[in-house]
Amino acid sequence: MTISPAFSHVGITVPNLPQAVDWYQEVFGYYLLAGPLEVREDDSPLGRAATGIYGVGFTRFQFAHMASPDGSGFEVFQFDAPEYERPERNFEFWRSGVNHFAVTAKDVTALAAQVVAAGGRQRSDVVVIDPDRGFEIVYCEDPWGNVFEACSHPYTYMWSA
Repeated sequence: MTISPAFSHVGITVPNLPQAVDWYQEVFGYYLLAGPLEVREDDSPLGRAATGIYGVGFTRFQFAHMASPDGSGFEVFQFDAPEYERPERNFEFWRSGVNHFAVTAKDVTALAAQVVAAGGRQRSDVVVIDPDRGFEIVYCEDPWGNVFEACSHPYTYMWSA
């Protein structure tokens, strides 16, 4: 039997959880499902679970569960320790791991402008993937350097034959 999991959510780390929750609510229209929740490195059930995931030394973190208007999950984390670091090179696409997350927006140019106006960054020009079908993408960053791609059409529509 093959298990075929469905996508659930993506999680990002930021230095200021309330600011990030506000930013994603205002810029992306995401809504808060739960939180901010606090987890301490202790003997509580959540503390033991988090130590199993992150190892010893995180001390405490807060996180919030959010969702996009279409119901996709989005988690935002703020850790107390080790101290938050924003890497100088935050888009090392050649390294193992997630190199971006993606959203769908009918007008990627307008979304990129909205991101920049709210303190984020547009990383690339708007790229026309298929001019006949109007497919466009643009890469951006939130104010904390988390890289995302904005696609003009749903993923399966853009990439299926």
